[in-house]
Amino acid sequence: MEPIRPSVAKEQILCVESSAPACGLVVFGASGDLTKRKLIPALGNLFKRGLLGNGFFCLGCGRKKLSDEDFRKIAAEAIKDIPAKQKADFLNSFYYVSGDYNDKNFYGDIKKRLENLDKKGGKNFGRIFYLSLPPKLYSDVAANMGQAGLNKNGKDFVRLVVEKPFGRDLASATELNDCLSKWFGEEQIYRIDHYLGKETVQNILMFRFANSIFEPIWNRNYIDNVQITIAESIGIESRGGYYDKSGAIRDMFVNHMFSMLSLVAMEPPASFGAEHIRNEKVQLLQSIRPFSLEPWNEDIVKGQYASGSVDGKNAIAYRQEADVEKDSKTETYIAARLFVDNWRWQGVPFYLRTGKRLAKRVTEIAITFKKVPHVMFQSAGIEDLPANILVMKIQPKEGMSLFFEAKRPGPKLCIGTLEMDFNYAEIFGTDTPDAYERLLLDCMVGDQTLFTRIDDVKLAWGLIDKILKNWQQQDTEPFLYPAGSESFAEADALIQKDGRNWRKISEL
Repeated sequence: MEPIRPSVAKEQILCVESSAPACGLVVFGASGDLTKRKLIPALGNLFKRGLLGNGFFCLGCGRKKLSDEDFRKIAAEAIKDIPAKQKADFLNSFYYVSGDYNDKNFYGDIKKRLENLDKKGGKNFGRIFYLSLPPKLYSDVAANMGQAGLNKNGKDFVRLVVEKPFGRDLASATELNDCLSKWFGEEQIYRIDHYLGKETVQNILMFRFANSIFEPIWNRNYIDNVQITIAESIGIESRGGYYDKSGAIRDMFVNHMFSMLSLVAMEPPASFGAEHIRNEKVQLLQSIRPFSLEPWNEDIVKGQYASGSVDGKNAIAYRQEADVEKDSKTETYIAARLFVDNWRWQGVPFYLRTGKRLAKRVTEIAITFKKVPHVMFQSAGIEDLPANILVMKIQPKEGMSLFFEAKRPGPKLCIGTLEMDFNYAEIFGTDTPDAYERLLLDCMVGDQTLFTRIDDVKLAWGLIDKILKNWQQQDTEPFLYPAGSESFAEADALIQKDGRNWRKISEL
């Protein structure tokens, strides 16, 4: 049966969007891939929507020797759908300074260029520094910025955006934060997790706390389990050197997985204010029961993809990828079961899984409700009824689905599962904004709601540290799974021992 398509009453749409104040974005690593693929297109879309402040500029900084004109050509190739006159105005706001990140004169040149841009605009602009750099450079760049006085800007704001990963473990995350906080206050630091910028992830808050219908049943009395899935069909591509030292648990769990879990399971905040929301996220992480690593009750399983086939194409094994050790024990797949020890969620299992080279690319959160306590249709031969499931689809298509039972046309007793499906693109007639568009604008207006606070980071690493140390001590081998798989036996056993099953990735 075709899914039921909901509609949206236009008179009921309430929209609040703040334009950015006058400010400039300073990007370290501006000639890199992230700037071209994500940052510049996001700025272009904000410009089209009229959300960039008057006098906005983007100052690219990097080792690569480029002129302003060279950087503008890079920007021109990265944007689209902007009328020629507007495009010219937008591109003229791009500038570039080249130098070495270890050269103190480089930071002096940046400071002089910013002062000249302030004079050109006739005012003092707020400044956002974006570290689009390898994490090993964060501490040195932040220190050099502080010593050059770039961490202050008179009466206007200075903000520092840091890309993940925030350290490799609790100790390194703490060390990195100590360095950053020496020069920047916590209110200045924006730790970015692009998953939190996705519309459906943001919609978790709206869905839960703007509707009275679901919040009363959002607890252990009505919810049987929660599954969070981040499945990727691609391998590690050209990131072998980085990924082999990171693995799935560092790359996905500490940030994306725990961030989505926090929004799904946290208590209602007192207001939509950034600190109220972030306080509740931290409280949720504090309530997560430490993982059990006992062999007879293992809460977490790691795997690594072997050769296989994805979308009909042959795929090599992880250990055959460029820049990967031939005997690597790095995990490309993680399945975990955890519990939140508080009043709301006591006894409800949360099943988390993420992996590369799986059957399909999909990210979703599936909330499975408890089955009806008594099947009254047994006399008619119906012994069991499926559980209701609410699915929040994060990618590739953002939306939501609700599966419930209802009578079908025909015989007196004919029950079937119906799907009420909501798709952003279909309902609103447009593609959803890219996550970086949302996050850059929030940074400009000073809204830290979707950015990670340091106590959040430390709690997440604290949960994972024990696992990393155990794997290192035990020299744990990952279980192998063929590329293109749904799952593998050991990951299936983790959930099946509870009498449940993973949702089939190929059918999501």
